[in-house]
Amino acid sequence: MTRVVGKIVGGIAGFYYVATEHGIIECRARGKFRKDNVTLLVGDIAEIQMINDREGYILNILPRKNKLTRPPVANVDQAIIVFAIIRPELNRILLDKMIVLAESNDIEPVVCINKVDLKEDKEAFDLVSVYQKIGYKAVATSTVTKEGIDELKSYLKDKVSFFAGPSGVGKSSLINSIQSNIKLKTGEVSEKLLRGKHTTRSVELLSLDFGGYVLDTPGFTALTLDIEKQDLRYYFREFLEFQGGCKFSSCLHIQEPGCNVIKAVEEGLIDKNRYVSYISLFKELKEKEKRRY
Repeated sequence: MTRVVGKIVGGIAGFYYVATEHGIIECRARGKFRKDNVTLLVGDIAEIQMINDREGYILNILPRKNKLTRPPVANVDQAIIVFAIIRPELNRILLDKMIVLAESNDIEPVVCINKVDLKEDKEAFDLVSVYQKIGYKAVATSTVTKEGIDELKSYLKDKVSFFAGPSGVGKSSLINSIQSNIKLKTGEVSEKLLRGKHTTRSVELLSLDFGGYVLDTPGFTALTLDIEKQDLRYYFREFLEFQGGCKFSSCLHIQEPGCNVIKAVEEGLIDKNRYVSYISLFKELKEKEKRRY
């Protein structure tokens, strides 16, 4: 019997669908996973033993590079963080919070400012430029004019990605613009998951024609930061080149004397709105810490 390695792309009622070089293999998990209290997740890289050309058993899973609980998925490469430039109004603090959420889970954030066709000025492109200068991948998009869609596709190629962002920003429309038949392309797996819609089912990874996968459900449905307040400064990349110049090595860049980061904000070397986000998120983490004790 052949042993192969593949990616779990879906699961329902104890069956797991593993994408391999031989196609999608329907698998059961060995009892050891239950015994060891290991939950298999979509995105897991699994070693399977094939029974025939369509069925097999999952023997092992390879070490995960990351794991989320909401949605339950493993080994995500990047989060496409989508905000509309208008309708709904863009919330910079929430955008920056999602970037921190991604990076604190070892997921690369990609900033996507959508609905650029609804504004005639350059606001969306200026905002994209702010994040690009910091070192993030960022793109301005429109599903109406197709602005930025090819660039977004290039970021998705050969990666496991999910889309995150507030409701109404156009996440579903963007996915359909990237690949109109994406739901149909998954064929057999989607059909089985659909037939079992009243049964416990996992999320599903949808295959992209040009390489890569997209999660079929939005990411970051829980917006809780699981980091310590003193570590927040490390998730604002643009602070790093200035932190060494602070008077105190423990400087948190709030109101300490001799803070080089605050000086950089005042001199326009760090975007003021990013610093506003930092202060807001720091306060949020401080409040969370108080409640804990």
